[in-house]
Amino acid sequence: MQKEDIITKFIVLSEENKIPLDKNYLKKVFDFAQDAHVGQKRLSGEDYVWHGYEVGKILVSWHLDPESIVAGILHDSVDDGAASYEDLKQSFGEGVANLVRGVTVLGNIRLRGSHDAEFVENLRKMFLAISQDLRIVLIKLADRLHNMRTLNSLPPDKQKKIAEETLEIFAPLAERLGMGEVKSELEDLSFPIVYPEKYKEVVSLSRSQYKEAAEHITKMRHTILRSLAKEGIKGAKLHARKKHLYSLWRKLERKDIKGDFSQIHDIVAMRILVNSIKDCYVALGVVHTHYKPVPHLGVSDFIAQPKPNGYRSIHTKVFGPKNRIVEVQIRTFAMHEEAEYGVAAHWAYSEAKTTGKISDTKGVSVDIDRLNWVKQLASWQEEIVDSKDFLEAVKFDALSDHNFIFSPKGDVYDLPVGATPVDFAFGVHTKLGNYIQGAKVDGKVVPLSTELKSGQVVEIIKSKNPKKPNRDWLRFVKTPTARRAIQKAIREETG
Repeated sequence: MQKEDIITKFIVLSEENKIPLDKNYLKKVFDFAQDAHVGQKRLSGEDYVWHGYEVGKILVSWHLDPESIVAGILHDSVDDGAASYEDLKQSFGEGVANLVRGVTVLGNIRLRGSHDAEFVENLRKMFLAISQDLRIVLIKLADRLHNMRTLNSLPPDKQKKIAEETLEIFAPLAERLGMGEVKSELEDLSFPIVYPEKYKEVVSLSRSQYKEAAEHITKMRHTILRSLAKEGIKGAKLHARKKHLYSLWRKLERKDIKGDFSQIHDIVAMRILVNSIKDCYVALGVVHTHYKPVPHLGVSDFIAQPKPNGYRSIHTKVFGPKNRIVEVQIRTFAMHEEAEYGVAAHWAYSEAKTTGKISDTKGVSVDIDRLNWVKQLASWQEEIVDSKDFLEAVKFDALSDHNFIFSPKGDVYDLPVGATPVDFAFGVHTKLGNYIQGAKVDGKVVPLSTELKSGQVVEIIKSKNPKKPNRDWLRFVKTPTARRAIQKAIREETG
């Protein structure tokens, strides 16, 4: 394909995604990239410059700003090419040069391997980069995504190392940034490489399950569409969403499911997309009119109470055709885009710096406060000296599986799997941890060591006066925040 054709296609893609990119400026970017990578080939045999072009396309689809897109196209031009940072700065400005420098730093951080000191220190560097400019890690995620899509050109041993690192670090990181679709694609690309036998097994066992569930969704679709039209809801879209294979395998492996497909109600979920929040609740009423909700599973309203990473949607489980339990997800089109690509889907960096919000051209916004874990990790760079403690903090607070726990007021907190009411108390506020008398979960008094589950409402029974945290709590608390607060109180008490 000729360069002019490539640029034209890139401009069309940019316009479709409402990204202002000038054709002459883009030509200058591609000329620079070609000069930097002249004669270089990837192991696939393609010209090296194609990788940067594909990374740029991914960033456009995520609606990032022009500066990030240019940095994505040129992210290898210094480290693997013949350009210098001064060349970048003179040609495209300090902003692009700094982003490329940041991505280069991340690229040189080797996260693959065991939990040794070098691994931990590299994690420190990565999270420090994230805290300084989120766009750096977004570019890195786009880079990793394209590398995973083209991984088959590498030797098998190298494929496995990269895929393991992707599952361990980059997929969880995408999830924490609210980038659900990116997280799922990274996992599904890694799954057959890291766990080939399990992959084959799940593919074989799930084929008939997917087919049966999809047929039920098809029958429900016509009924619900007709009713939505009668309610005056125009432009609604209904489609089936297959559960991603890696996510399905992880769920089948759970102790409470033990490979029982009948316990998985979202193997194929119905997704209803509408234009407004009001329409979401009308659609919920329509669904429940035709298909009765499952009493013990209930409705999860993440529109009224968004998940901490910004996810918004209504989930309900209903009795569908042949009495099969089906999950229905209802959201607006804007929420859907946000759920797929998270913070990257509505990025306006200059506004974010001045207003504390990130927003897209459609006016959808998300508080940066929902990414408080990034700020917390940055502060831990100085506070946590011990490498083992830092790794534990990162694993639990940034990269572990999380549950969503509610306070009695309806606030949502995300806590790592296995967290207890004590972890919840310190997560709400450090001072609350000094008033723990007991705890209620869903209205019932429970031991403080109880492991919490997603969707539960936790209330801390407060003492009248503050008291020192109990040393025994260290046996069961999971979060670094709780553990460090308890240890600090014990040190102060013992002098």
